[in-house]
Amino acid sequence: MKIDFSLVSVIIPAYNAEAFIGQTLKSVLSQTYKNIEVLVVDDGSLDRTVEIVESFAEKDSRVILIKQANAGVAAARNLAIEKSKGEYIAPIDADDIWYPQKLEKQVQCMLKADQSVGLVYAWSAFIDEENKIIGEYTSFYYLNIPSIEGFVYPAMMFTNLIGNASVPLIRRSCFDKIGFYNCKLKEQNAQGCEDWDIYLRIAECYQFRVVPEFLIGYRQVKGSMSKSYQSMAKSYDLVMANSKKRHPEIPIYIYNWSASSFYTYVLDRSREHGDYWSTLVWLYKAIKLDYSPLLQTWVYRCFFICILQFVAKPLTSLILPKHFSWLQVQEKFKYHKDTDINRDTTPAEIQKKIHKPQQIPWKPHARIRWRRWLYIVQLCQN
Repeated sequence: MKIDFSLVSVIIPAYNAEAFIGQTLKSVLSQTYKNIEVLVVDDGSLDRTVEIVESFAEKDSRVILIKQANAGVAAARNLAIEKSKGEYIAPIDADDIWYPQKLEKQVQCMLKADQSVGLVYAWSAFIDEENKIIGEYTSFYYLNIPSIEGFVYPAMMFTNLIGNASVPLIRRSCFDKIGFYNCKLKEQNAQGCEDWDIYLRIAECYQFRVVPEFLIGYRQVKGSMSKSYQSMAKSYDLVMANSKKRHPEIPIYIYNWSASSFYTYVLDRSREHGDYWSTLVWLYKAIKLDYSPLLQTWVYRCFFICILQFVAKPLTSLILPKHFSWLQVQEKFKYHKDTDINRDTTPAEIQKKIHKPQQIPWKPHARIRWRRWLYIVQLCQN
């Protein structure tokens, strides 16, 4: 089915993005859906980002470079939306990629829907610095969780169904009704959940649809985390506090389940960064809100590893050179878990695996999560 009449405005915020902006633009310009404009907002980059984007703009008139002083990702996306002309808005971060039929399939889905549908999402595959697919993908999860459609607000409170900022195709009229991305989060040193915030606000007023295929490559870059997880946690707390205020009818335990799950994500990031005290703090916060993590062995393993790090770090500092950090020791002896994903796996191959017969989770924690999800789905349908 060929579609070539609805303009899609692709918006790309870019800050010091020279490492991957070229690959991102290539994936966008290689879309089977050709009626696009690509607005790249350079957010005060100090590297070669502008030079690289300009080289693409010289060869393809669909690429438009916009410059602004550093103001954050929300302000960059908002500026791109203001300058755009498309009926649909498709954000993508400057280090992610799209697989060729991403826009075509989402536009097809949107055209089949009525005006009550404001956003179409799809599935993301995790990729490394070389665009190789990494991670694990289970049939039961994808066919049940990020597949929900219609009114999804309670589900979006429970978990970020969309997953990342490079996924959605959004009807332009949504922004006229709900406003733009929240720039106030940066002012409060709370960047990280701007995309989740906008999805929640869209879900208040519009229905969602999904294309159940892996159409986005969501890049995982080693060593890029620094301490941004602290800002992201603050961002999450502010976004959810606003949602609780706007929707007091949603049971408080749904917020608690969501927060506990998010704090679990944050503690994993802080542990990777070597911040073991913060890891224990986030672990305590997660368990305080929801007992179910206590049914998982990783909680106890995480706790004892953090305690061991407190003991071992002073000892290693006595026998290792000052320039040899504790994080280097960890990386040197780190156990790398093998997954069932071959580094040459394609999105199509993952897709085939997803549609194999499902297995209902049998572990206690997984069964609790599953029962909770069924309850969330029921709330969405009422």
